[in-house]
Amino acid sequence: MTDTIDRTESAAGPGTTVLDHWVNGAPWAGASDRSGQVFNPALGTVQKHVRFASTEDVGAVVEAASTAWAQWRDASIAKRQSVLFAFRELLNERKEELAEILTAEHGKVLSDARGEIARGMEVVEFACGVGHLTKGAYSENVSTGIDVYTLRQPLGVVGIISPFNFPAMVPLWFFSIALAAGNAVVLKPSEKDPTAANWLAGLLTEAGLPDGVFNVVHGDKEAVDALLDHPDVRAISFVGSTPIAKHVYEKATSAGKRVQALGGAKNPMLVLPAADLDLAADAAVNAGFGSAGERCMAISVVLAVDSVADAFVAKVAERMGGLKVGDGRRGTDMGPLITGQHRDKVASYIDVAGSDGASVVVDGRGIEVDGDANGFWLGPTLIDKVPTSSSVYGDEIFGPVLSVVRVSGYEEGLGIINASRYGNGTAIFTNDGGAARRFQREATVGMIGINVPIPVPVAYHSFGGWKASLFGDAKAYGPHGFDFFTAEKAVTSRWLDPSHGGINLGFPQHD
Repeated sequence: MTDTIDRTESAAGPGTTVLDHWVNGAPWAGASDRSGQVFNPALGTVQKHVRFASTEDVGAVVEAASTAWAQWRDASIAKRQSVLFAFRELLNERKEELAEILTAEHGKVLSDARGEIARGMEVVEFACGVGHLTKGAYSENVSTGIDVYTLRQPLGVVGIISPFNFPAMVPLWFFSIALAAGNAVVLKPSEKDPTAANWLAGLLTEAGLPDGVFNVVHGDKEAVDALLDHPDVRAISFVGSTPIAKHVYEKATSAGKRVQALGGAKNPMLVLPAADLDLAADAAVNAGFGSAGERCMAISVVLAVDSVADAFVAKVAERMGGLKVGDGRRGTDMGPLITGQHRDKVASYIDVAGSDGASVVVDGRGIEVDGDANGFWLGPTLIDKVPTSSSVYGDEIFGPVLSVVRVSGYEEGLGIINASRYGNGTAIFTNDGGAARRFQREATVGMIGINVPIPVPVAYHSFGGWKASLFGDAKAYGPHGFDFFTAEKAVTSRWLDPSHGGINLGFPQHD
């Protein structure tokens, strides 16, 4: 597969491997001569370059998608299902190859990459039920001789702008449903780890998807803004930080597009005295440091009730001591961060914590790693007694930094959670069923975990938060996914017979 998506061109210098766009079922160079670097974060070295599309390049890709959509929208449900079924089988057969790509460009360990692919495949499997999920409703004889029914029809060309932390899963969340519903897709993946997008495009072509129905355009802000502005792009799906999600939402809606924009998060976990502290400590480490904390659903702050806080912090620190950090291909527990710049930004919060009066229990800077010294390393970090006034608490750090805020009890913990500007995910750890039931009702957060640290819903429920974690009404995948990627049309029908009533200028009434 990789032989079909990597080409050597002159844009980034002689002999440099350059990743092209993917248009009409094949690599495409476009007209722009701009490109960006793609690093191997475990080595700290540039492994290839990726083309950056111009506004004109994006226009050409959208035009190709529009042409292809003219046929794809009329493809039968059976045809669309057959392509998705074939794609799912190919993806399952070759998932190890994709996992290697994810580890090489993002840095996450292979086991985490496999998990990402598995969660993406769940949505592919869900989308294969398009026949059931796009059924309309039918009401016979609502008035004499008149029937009313609804149709769900595709929108047209849709744009997907996906983040660096899940270069396979997030695109799969969106394009599987968009394609099943009969749309054409233009995917703009993160320029930091773009190869997975082309790999998936090649697999869709092999599965029988007609050329031009799924396209990949690479680039930076110019490519994003071109998608947001283009009049033939009917909808935008986006996942990223809150400021950019808000920008995408406002810019695209002002251009008349549908938008689902999933933003940032600061996911808290409330640990009550009735919790199993060993279970809670395991969960905090798993959810805080998996994928080096580069997850929008990572647990980044624990609200620990005072009476159990010391014991909880000790258990977490003990578990952190056994974590092995290094190259994700070597059987380590946690890999590097995506870039050196991001690593340095995350590490700067450790200094902030000390100046704000917090206690750094485990410092991940300078950790010994199983990998090249030039990699973008930062070890798991635990900070205790963090004040809620500190940026360590308030900012989405997006790295392996776990903060502990001490609270007096359930009420204070809930109040802190509900006062947050974010509302993506949260969790409570307790064996008190009454407290758990109160929490699921009272927490103003979109996804709730009860003794589950990362409450990402399965594919047939929808994913998304509240408040500044979601812009627009539609969440990702599940029922919301098919609602978002289709337009409902209501048809009122009467087939006249010889006994029709003739002319009547009065307002229509049901009789």
